[in-house]
Amino acid sequence: MGTAVITGAGSGMGRATAELYLSRDWNVIAIDVADNPGLESANLQWVKADVRNRAELDSKIAAAVATTGGHIDAVANIAGVFPPTTLETYTEENFNFIFGVNVLGVLNVTAACVPHMQAGSSVVNFASVDGFTVSRGQLLYGASKSAVIMITKSLALELAPKKIRVNGIAPGWVATPGNAATGRMDEAAASIPIGRVAQPSEIAEWVWILTDPTKAGFVDGETIVISGADVMR
Repeated sequence: MGTAVITGAGSGMGRATAELYLSRDWNVIAIDVADNPGLESANLQWVKADVRNRAELDSKIAAAVATTGGHIDAVANIAGVFPPTTLETYTEENFNFIFGVNVLGVLNVTAACVPHMQAGSSVVNFASVDGFTVSRGQLLYGASKSAVIMITKSLALELAPKKIRVNGIAPGWVATPGNAATGRMDEAAASIPIGRVAQPSEIAEWVWILTDPTKAGFVDGETIVISGADVMR
């Protein structure tokens, strides 16, 4: 039985990923700023924490790992925020919020987990298609996701001597509560070449593939776009 640390586990792709790993009899250390929304499993540890707080993550992850065999096999950095911003609307406060969660959070969680990871383990960071192509009104979000893509490459090189792989996923439109709240899901689906948006469970399967050394053992430093041909790179 492996152990996975999954952030943003309260909803959307994070919750779907937590559910997938639990369904395959893994231990899951689920991290979110919110309370557990109803996930139930003897293999689940719910950790309420802010990914921007390194000291809190260090202590809470170490405590959780101590009860699950003492090691981490997979990390999925899924927590993210995407309030719209432009040159006219950005503020220092929303800059710090977006980059704090989307960029610093990835670094903090990875740094807190690596001391508990062994050769053959893996990290998957969530970027976005907006990290590759510009979206109107997403000035800071797109910049933050571009940073995640470069961090993924840098960490892959840094952690390769430890035999820890680091890859990324860049989803396009996914049927999450956050995306649904934009009111643009039908419009988005109509613009995607394959004619629909992705389901969170589809994205979760890609996390599973990338963290499985028998399936993706030679994939390292890559960010895979999953967009239904909406965005290509």
